[in-house]
Amino acid sequence: MKNPEGLLYLNPLELTGPEQMAIDLFLLEKSFTDKSFHMAIRFYTWDGDWLSIGKNQKEIPNTWIKLVKNEKLKIVRRPSGGKAVLHSSGLTYALIWKYPPRNKKESYLKTTQWLQDGFKKAGLDLFFGNQAENMANSNCFATSTLADLVDKEKNKQIGSAQYWKKGHLLQHGEILMEPSEKLWRKVFNTDPPNIKYELKEKDRLIFYLKESLKKIWPNLKLYNYELGKNDKEIIKNLTIDSFKEINHF
Repeated sequence: MKNPEGLLYLNPLELTGPEQMAIDLFLLEKSFTDKSFHMAIRFYTWDGDWLSIGKNQKEIPNTWIKLVKNEKLKIVRRPSGGKAVLHSSGLTYALIWKYPPRNKKESYLKTTQWLQDGFKKAGLDLFFGNQAENMANSNCFATSTLADLVDKEKNKQIGSAQYWKKGHLLQHGEILMEPSEKLWRKVFNTDPPNIKYELKEKDRLIFYLKESLKKIWPNLKLYNYELGKNDKEIIKNLTIDSFKEINHF
């Protein structure tokens, strides 16, 4: 009997922006060579208040530069696309998929199904956004496209972005929990979206989402994956080489 393909799961870590991005890229590159690797999933939080910007987001507004200089904020560039995301008390997920649907729309529909199912268990129905992408707005949570999930009042609860390499997929997403309203206004000059769900415990939410992953992909076996010494050395080098904190303007 053929062994089930692996769904690797890394326990949550709270690290700096460059370290988190390096781990995600490490897992994507691992998918190129590890034959038993089918998918990987991890949830994580950020050490301090971070703004992650999309790989193609060129403009750094003066307000962000001032916040960085005043040590109110740190900035890192994601390998994935999309707009700026403020990571302040939220929960970030990274999903790596070795054999995703090649059609971008289909891939988003499939990679968010488990999020909808998990949040339904947590007591909130989520729906796909249907707005066109607003290229002029730098705030990921200002518009809700097919890549995003909103509640019935159209409040955006989860924003996602993708990075493709060699046909493999890295999808990032931010689950808003209790963002700093004060900092959100300073960064985006607007109020954060209303958070409708009552579930604030990250551990319980992660439990629901993991159960949903197993439901959506029943043929995969979930394995806890521990980063080894060699893994950590590769991640350290990626952190230094690819994901330096953006603080030179």
